Amino acid sequence: MKNFLIRLISSVSLVLITLVALWFGGVALILLSFLVALKAYRELLGALSLSKGGLKFSSLEAVGLLSITAYYLIMFLADAPAYLFYLLCAALIIHMAVYVLTYPKYHIQQIIEAFFCLLYGPVMLSFVYLTRSMSAGFYIVILILISAWVCDTGSYCVGMLLGKRRLAPVLSPKKTVAGSVGGVLTAVLVGALYGIILPGLALDINNDSLLRQPAYVFAIICGVGAIIAQIGDLAASAIKRNVGIKDFGALIPGHGGIMDRFDSIIFTAPAIYLLALAFAG
Repeated sequence: MKNFLIRLISSVSLVLITLVALWFGGVALILLSFLVALKAYRELLGALSLSKGGLKFSSLEAVGLLSITAYYLIMFLADAPAYLFYLLCAALIIHMAVYVLTYPKYHIQQIIEAFFCLLYGPVMLSFVYLTRSMSAGFYIVILILISAWVCDTGSYCVGMLLGKRRLAPVLSPKKTVAGSVGGVLTAVLVGALYGIILPGLALDINNDSLLRQPAYVFAIICGVGAIIAQIGDLAASAIKRNVGIKDFGALIPGHGGIMDRFDSIIFTAPAIYLLALAFAG
């Protein structure tokens, strides 16, 4: 019971903090996103034995942290997402420069893993901010939460009630086919309901082509997002099993680390961003 209460309080607190940052957007959201990105990056490096932990940074880790800082700063200051692609190319070059200049300190596999950590956590998570920065972005970014966290809740409830057949017995024994389907359907239903009530919520709905779409469009977006969210969840589980850890961290009581709680958001955010662009166009 105690563990359940700790997990519940952590979940509610996390949702509230996230919603407040999403509502205000701007500086509040970029700062929260940046801190989450830094923590996610260090958790991933730690899982792959590439981080010294604490305040000790290897040259490879320092390059990654500086790359993340530059990425989020440019994302906030420059209204041109294309710049971020050029920055990632520069980050790769700098990673390779560290590899060459410190040779043979690092193996090429470590360089690849470090750059993967930069893309997997910080860059993928940045699409939350990019989605919020769209026209009427607050209403659109909610679709990310529906696709990820509502799906997760629906999957858990349906799995507990009806789950028998395991979805991925070796990778995640507790997940069931019924739970997976239930999670997607829950996200679809909540997405449709969101589309129905949106006209009464969004005062600027007439100024945004996506917000004027019928409810089934939001159901489709959330359904696709929910499927991708589950892939993200299983991908994080696969990494943890490969490296032999239970959680990526212990920052969030009852949940683990940032990567443990945001594993589905990491995959869902870019998907919702691209779907939003597609339907808005």
